[in-house]
Amino acid sequence: MRYTRRRFLRHSTFAAPALLAAASSARSSAPLDLKPYLTGERMAPTPATAYRAYRSKPVTDPTLYTWVQVDLGSSLPIDAVVLYPASERLYPGRDEYYGGEGFPLRFRVDASDAAAFAQSRSIGDFTAQDFPDPGDQITRYAAPAGLRARYVRLTATLLRPVRTASQASAPANRADFTLTLAKFAVLSSGRDAAVLCPVTADPSHGNPELLAQLTRRPRLDGEAIRIDHPALVANPARWRRPPLAAHPPRSGVTLAGGLFEQAMRRNIEYLLTSFSTDDLLRQFYERTGHIKDFKPTGSQVFWEEDLAGSNAGRFLMGAANTIRWIDHPELRARVTAVVDGIADCRRDDGYMMAYPPESIFYSERAAYTRAWLTHGLLEAGYSGNPKALPMLRGYYDWFNRQDFLPLMERGATQGGQGMIANTRVALSPVGRPADAQVIQRYYQEEAFLAGLARHEPEQIWQYPYDRPHCYLLTNLEAYLDLYLLTGDRRYYDAVLGGWELYRAHWEQAGGSISIIEFERNPPDSNYLRQKLGELCGSAFWVFLSQRFQMLHPEDERFAAEIEKSIYNIGIANQDGTLGLRYHTILEGRKEKGSRVNTCCEGQGTRLLGSLPEHIYSLAADGLYLHLYEPSTIRWHQDGAALALTVATRFPFDTAVTATFQTASPVRSRIRVRVPLWAAGPFELRVNGTPAGSGAPSSYVTLDRVWSDGDRIEFTLAPALLARRYTGADQLPGKARFSVEYGPILLAAIGASKVDLQLEPGAAPESLARLLEPVPGSPLHFHVRGNPAARLMPYWQIETEEFTCYPAVVLRA
Repeated sequence: MRYTRRRFLRHSTFAAPALLAAASSARSSAPLDLKPYLTGERMAPTPATAYRAYRSKPVTDPTLYTWVQVDLGSSLPIDAVVLYPASERLYPGRDEYYGGEGFPLRFRVDASDAAAFAQSRSIGDFTAQDFPDPGDQITRYAAPAGLRARYVRLTATLLRPVRTASQASAPANRADFTLTLAKFAVLSSGRDAAVLCPVTADPSHGNPELLAQLTRRPRLDGEAIRIDHPALVANPARWRRPPLAAHPPRSGVTLAGGLFEQAMRRNIEYLLTSFSTDDLLRQFYERTGHIKDFKPTGSQVFWEEDLAGSNAGRFLMGAANTIRWIDHPELRARVTAVVDGIADCRRDDGYMMAYPPESIFYSERAAYTRAWLTHGLLEAGYSGNPKALPMLRGYYDWFNRQDFLPLMERGATQGGQGMIANTRVALSPVGRPADAQVIQRYYQEEAFLAGLARHEPEQIWQYPYDRPHCYLLTNLEAYLDLYLLTGDRRYYDAVLGGWELYRAHWEQAGGSISIIEFERNPPDSNYLRQKLGELCGSAFWVFLSQRFQMLHPEDERFAAEIEKSIYNIGIANQDGTLGLRYHTILEGRKEKGSRVNTCCEGQGTRLLGSLPEHIYSLAADGLYLHLYEPSTIRWHQDGAALALTVATRFPFDTAVTATFQTASPVRSRIRVRVPLWAAGPFELRVNGTPAGSGAPSSYVTLDRVWSDGDRIEFTLAPALLARRYTGADQLPGKARFSVEYGPILLAAIGASKVDLQLEPGAAPESLARLLEPVPGSPLHFHVRGNPAARLMPYWQIETEEFTCYPAVVLRA
């Protein structure tokens, strides 16, 4: 893996201890008291490139002066200067931000009406004593009474040491020094007069490429970590839950030997062989003192220790989901054992996490880990475990009244991931209004919501407060939950805008979500050379689309996105029973699966355990058939017990038969999806008689009185479609295409770069017409005129070298 979500940032920097004693020998006194300069606010992290900090050119001599200077455009009254520390680096080996990197050790702030500062007045002079490391504290320096000036300059006379990461050509512990600041504000008559003003720097050590960052616009939801907006908390008496047109089944679906069941059986094997029950519960018992002196090594340092308790969440998400559909006594026994173990370690006040509560801000415990265990216990409760939901209720009664809540969203790494934990509990059988009100008060970002509703791409790829990432989808899930709870249309409009932005600008062929932290992913870049698509991101995509499907079950877009994600990411990222692949690699070779409790394993096993609930939706007057998978659904309607059995070998065969079972005739509306990828309308027959047809991207409603044994029959007609690749990794003189057969992404095998030749004058888009089925190998294709070329389903790729984007060239 490269810079993935969990790589521990061996290439980040950190505020080092005192280095270079010679540079410190000139210090004449103890450090100043920081308190008089504190604003009382902490700087929120700024890892997105639009909000990155200014850094002067690195030097090895900390005594070299460097300065930055703001031109206000005219002489203005100056009240104060505010310095915002950089807060965008992670401690090496630790997924936790620190602030204050490169804040000057000694400096002065001056003002003048002359750009050359021939004459100036001092706003603050800290050149005689070391200035304390402010960390992430925002500092303010009051100007002398009556000061007016056009230019304000900060001059660093002694730089604070930082240690850079090891490079192949440089010593591991080389000391570098920079002047680093996130933002430079000049307050005049109560406003920041420096916004968008030009900035200059000393020609020797200044960094002109980053100067504009010092006077960038403020983030619309504020620069500070703390969030506390009691006015946003809605009175539950005024909540108006929107009606759901349909809902996914929580039980009652039995699979019958198709791809979904095969994937779930493999997932069961993975769950039973990856970790023991003792492994899953170890950190809970360590917190209670029953286990001591465990020495983690390797990946355990992060995945197990930093995210203590997430492994139990991973297991419960996958296993408890699975036993809702497949009766597996051993898997159920392990779910019971894990829930019992967590309950055994629960405190009297309801606290149950595996980490001590005072360490909640360490790494991603406040969000990632809390959300994972919440997901897992919810699924355990829905699978019938009697302890899981009451235990969650007790924990959130504790959590919802904690003093740390104003700091959780931005003060915790990737804090927004924690929103979904609260809103899912709020929608559960044990939910209370307070679960959602915590999110409204301490997490909600109004400008972000408004920007999403306006379809502003920068809200996704330049998310202002944390690493732009597929995990932002969990924030969207939570906001849509708030709509489902309150009926406030602002949430709906924002989330639909976000969903449409991801779909339009960050979705690869086959449905992979192509945005990942620590990489720069502008809209429509869709790089192939980067490892972008994470299995966890596609799982979030499925569950977000499923929420919309509950509101709009006949909007075929949502079923199409769920379908693509399952076939081309969920199933494709299974490495047999060996594990789950982290990235969706679309060119080269697939990664080996892992079983070390990664983020993608956790959400991947959760998605695979939930597969049956995506085939159908239940409505008050019938059901929706979304996906074509051999299965039986049993449900009750108007007091009658009904069942529908779907027989098909899709995608290997296109015939579908659905047989109704009922003790007595009953009226029901059965809606059958006609997918967007269909080559054209297809006809449905009931008991051999034409009963309706539908155009692609629609649903056909069969509204009738059904008798036992009635049959619905239709034949799918998947189209072969070649889509031109428009992303950033173009090949000179060649057009690249993805190829899909219905919802199935195909891959050209044999090499990571494959050229398909067309006759002179042919349109590259005609590629799809040249594909011919390989006899005896369903879903495999030859390419006419290219005897060595072969395409096969991407999900079937194991060790072969391949590309999902073959190039098209015209023969000379």
